[in-house]
Amino acid sequence: QLQASGGGLVQPGGSLRLSCAASGFGLDDYAIGWFRQAPGKEREGVSCISRSASKTSYADSVKGRFTISRDNAKNTVYLQMASLKPEDTAVYYCAARYGVYYSDPKYYTYWGQGTQVTVSS
Repeated sequence: QLQASGGGLVQPGGSLRLSCAASGFGLDDYAIGWFRQAPGKEREGVSCISRSASKTSYADSVKGRFTISRDNAKNTVYLQMASLKPEDTAVYYCAARYGVYYSDPKYYTYWGQGTQVTVSS
């Protein structure tokens, strides 16, 4: 089971850190992706990280503002979000995939319940 947390209401330009904690299995062998879905829009990839954290990728819209990281000892993956914009408003999901990471959500097997991020003044 994956549990996403850390969402909330933040002003434009602000920061949030999302966490994705796993229970019942270890994340060591899993690539992790963060995805988001805004009302009326399709789910899109935000960032993903390889099992060892040696590789990361980001959507163009968040490059330079978001940072993904993981602590396998704590069985947790993080998404540090800075310089937030109103267009970042969405429900954010984390997902796990055994093996190599992909940015396409269709390749991910295990999903957390989502955490709401709202960027508004």
